[in-house]
Amino acid sequence: MRKPNDIIIDRTLLIYVLHLSESKEFSMVSDVKLQHLVFLAELQMLGKGLRGFHYDFMRYPYGVISRDLDNDLLAMRKKEQLQNFDIVGRSEKCIPLLEGAITGVEVHEQIMEIIQSVIVTYGAQDLGEIAKSVEDVEISAVDTPEEKILILDIPFHAMMLVPSRIEVTGELILPPKTLSQLTKVLSL
Repeated sequence: MRKPNDIIIDRTLLIYVLHLSESKEFSMVSDVKLQHLVFLAELQMLGKGLRGFHYDFMRYPYGVISRDLDNDLLAMRKKEQLQNFDIVGRSEKCIPLLEGAITGVEVHEQIMEIIQSVIVTYGAQDLGEIAKSVEDVEISAVDTPEEKILILDIPFHAMMLVPSRIEVTGELILPPKTLSQLTKVLSL
């Protein structure tokens, strides 16, 4: 279960992903594409022993989906912080607050580089291409890393694809002042 600070970080990072996509003029055509981008970023972070997002993903017929991510999008849209995939209102203030908090902190900079890399690599892909990219990812269980399985071959609703229990060596932890400012901006 995510803690309130985790939710603030997740929502801020979602805004950052949308900001990057918009700045690169990549079309965000559906929640599923956004889910796939966040999944790929989170997977790459965990592969390097880092945690930025705090989402658990499962495989569904239409792709890898996190219910928490879906709930975050819905909540931000209801609070008029997002209009479809556009950052609106006070939520635009999250970008400079986040950028100020990551500067000079190596772990934070690595996490942001991974997010940027994923957006540059996959952001221009249409939904079918990015879905194929996700399905071609090989994952393994923590206790048997030598056994790999394609996401395409995982039964629907069968297992967590990025469980929160994976141990990491570095995590995006924002200073209390920044968290307080983000909480006010996102009005949680």
